[in-house]
Amino acid sequence: MKETMQSLPVLIVDDEEQILMSAQTVLHTAGIRNVVTVRDSLAVLPLLSAREIGVIVLDISMPKLSGCDLLVDLTREYPQIPVIFMTAANDLETAVSCMRGGAFDYLLKPVEKGRYITTVLRALEMRSLQSELLLLKNRLLTDELENAGAFSSILTQSKKMRAIFQYVEVIAGTKQPVLISGETGVGKELIARSLHNAAGYSGSFVPVNVAGLDDTMFSDALFGHRKGAFTGAEQRREGLIAQAAGGTLFLDEIGDMTEASQVKLLRLMQERTYFPLGSDVPRQTDARILVATNRDLQKGIKAGTFRNDLYFRLRGHQIHVPPLRERSEDIPMLLHHFIERAALALGKDKPGFPVELVSMLSHYQFPGNVRELELMVFDAVARCRGLRIALEGFRQHIGAAMGSQPQTVGACSSRLSVSTDAALPTLKEAEEALIAQALTLAGGKQGLAASMLGISRQALNKRLSRFKKP
Repeated sequence: MKETMQSLPVLIVDDEEQILMSAQTVLHTAGIRNVVTVRDSLAVLPLLSAREIGVIVLDISMPKLSGCDLLVDLTREYPQIPVIFMTAANDLETAVSCMRGGAFDYLLKPVEKGRYITTVLRALEMRSLQSELLLLKNRLLTDELENAGAFSSILTQSKKMRAIFQYVEVIAGTKQPVLISGETGVGKELIARSLHNAAGYSGSFVPVNVAGLDDTMFSDALFGHRKGAFTGAEQRREGLIAQAAGGTLFLDEIGDMTEASQVKLLRLMQERTYFPLGSDVPRQTDARILVATNRDLQKGIKAGTFRNDLYFRLRGHQIHVPPLRERSEDIPMLLHHFIERAALALGKDKPGFPVELVSMLSHYQFPGNVRELELMVFDAVARCRGLRIALEGFRQHIGAAMGSQPQTVGACSSRLSVSTDAALPTLKEAEEALIAQALTLAGGKQGLAASMLGISRQALNKRLSRFKKP
């Protein structure tokens, strides 16, 4: 896998060997292992022409070429690299001048350890974000995918989904967590798998649904346990986070996590360490963490059911997967695919379908999204006894999903009820009532109402026009 922004080295430039060693040690303790040190400021530009650098920490007062003079060349030739200045208190005015010249930040000597680490991490994060924005801009302008195979499991011709694929490729090279949101059945796990594939990780993609797990089950599933950690723990167990080493841990339905589990996940995100049950020895993880939810986490934060700090820690990047009703252009492709898959699973020849079916489905809201469409098609193929699947099963499903009994569309409304002491309604009255009932069920959408009635939209429009005439 190619080098990512976060793996690019931090270059420290100072003429004092002791300061270089000390700064390198401080960064190593913070997990920043890729550090390059240079004592001669004249060697910086040749180094940058030979390799890519993430951040430069530069001393102002150096022989041969001062930090301020070097900054002029850096901002002209390498404006994308953040430069952090190190300066003594009596050079503060010079440092401020350098900030105006394009420096990212400055640090006063002697530098406090926490401040040093925080400043370097912020600079690395900014560099990463700048790179992502540039890549995303290039992807959107060219409308090309670098690794189209990573998305082969997702059937779509939607521009919205294409934009998501481009964004996934941009963020695949980072190790930041990703929050994937969207309604039930839109394919959030497929997006997570695609991101894992696009990143080219050597480790596995390990999914786990955390909904319904109490705190103990959550800890045992993710972190594992030592032998004898609790009653019944007769053998040591590796947790799912260990199985995801070098790869991706995908946590689905994180909006349903208990508060205690949220605290443990937050600690894992912050420190990249965890404790197996029964162990007091921390273990480190390099797994990337992706999470998904169909809940509104902002509402959960306001209600006190979801931690605000965990929310902002998880959304290093955020992807919202649009519902099927917002990408109805995908329905014909998905319909063909699901019919073929259902026929194969049932051992049948692939049946055809009425041309009206696409129109009917395109006007339906699909609260269950792609998963609902798949189940509808499987049921229709299972019922099929001829060369084409029937519309009736789809009509029944749509009627039931819209809060009405399946037979309601085929029956007349209360105006058409017949008793022994009442006259039969006229055909015109029956037709008017049936159309009114279909429009009500379809939420006023004439295309869906026409499909439910088994007529074309043009035929429905003609009848509606005729009814309006005196």
